[in-house]
Amino acid sequence: MDRSLGRATIRQVAAAAGVSTQTVSRVVNERPDVSPDTRRKVQSVIDRMGYRPSALARSLIQQRSYTLGVVTAGLRHIGPSRTLSGITAEAAAAGYALLLEELPRYDTDDTTPIFEALSSRHVDGIIWAVPEVGTNRSWIANVRVQPELPIVYLAMEPRQNVSVVSVNNYLGARLAMGHLLAQGFKRIAHVAGPLDWWEARQRMAAWRDALNEAGLEAGERCWAEGNWSPASGAEAAQKLFQQYPEMDAVFAANDQMGLSVLHTAAERGRKVPEDLGVVGFDNIPESAFFCPALTSVQQDQYNVGKVAVEEITRIIESRWQGLEPIEPKSIMLSPTLIVRRSSHRLANEHKGGGSASG
Repeated sequence: MDRSLGRATIRQVAAAAGVSTQTVSRVVNERPDVSPDTRRKVQSVIDRMGYRPSALARSLIQQRSYTLGVVTAGLRHIGPSRTLSGITAEAAAAGYALLLEELPRYDTDDTTPIFEALSSRHVDGIIWAVPEVGTNRSWIANVRVQPELPIVYLAMEPRQNVSVVSVNNYLGARLAMGHLLAQGFKRIAHVAGPLDWWEARQRMAAWRDALNEAGLEAGERCWAEGNWSPASGAEAAQKLFQQYPEMDAVFAANDQMGLSVLHTAAERGRKVPEDLGVVGFDNIPESAFFCPALTSVQQDQYNVGKVAVEEITRIIESRWQGLEPIEPKSIMLSPTLIVRRSSHRLANEHKGGGSASG
């Protein structure tokens, strides 16, 4: 890099390469209407002079911001922060900046001010990274944004004509239940997440379906509801030990509540997994260091964010290139099961169906 020139301008690059500023712009923007020889010459000068195009100038010329609006909630929790990390990494790789809005609550349904703020800042697209809770999606059909502003939603039930990226929570819970049943557990209780959450309802539905298909009990006494927190998991576990004392396994809707099940079992003198198998959901980093290590469903929330950016930039770029509009679709990412000591009681276990040992 020739640092003697200071911060190079597009005019300096054009003069050094003996071409017009329009040609330099075409090379920078990877336009096809530049000959290979000219492209190589201009790129060589760009590399030598360390020229970096102005994002503001590019936005003004192309009349687009190269910015994505991201609406999220609950960043203090592991899941949303992992998802945002994936969004950030993929957006940077794709050349997009982010404009972040955090809602005060998951169930916020007054979305008009947020859309107006993001639209006024001319974002090229929006990733709505707030989980579906209660009726916080009732406004989708009436959302008022420019028709050319695409939106990709995360963690919600698939809907027609809406772009969605979610983890297949039902499949993940079926993996957990299939594993427990294969280990010989037959009285499997459930610590549910808050049932106003779509994800919690999917996990509970899979628990109930697996037991019903196996001809096993799945009645009201076999489950208790938590709110994702360890404290709520402890309360739910105590309730289950009282109303369903013969249970021999517990599927917890997340690892924090699963940890509370392990703790409560130890307080009651129940050995895990000999007396009680336990499986969680999320595979948080700490789950491998619980005592015993917790079997858990791994959902790659980082990849959820990454795929969301890939999808929205694909929609944006297609429109700017004048291609056929991309139809909205739902993308369901498959989780895996990480088998650890808390549920592994058969010495001759045969692994399969998306499981892994750890």
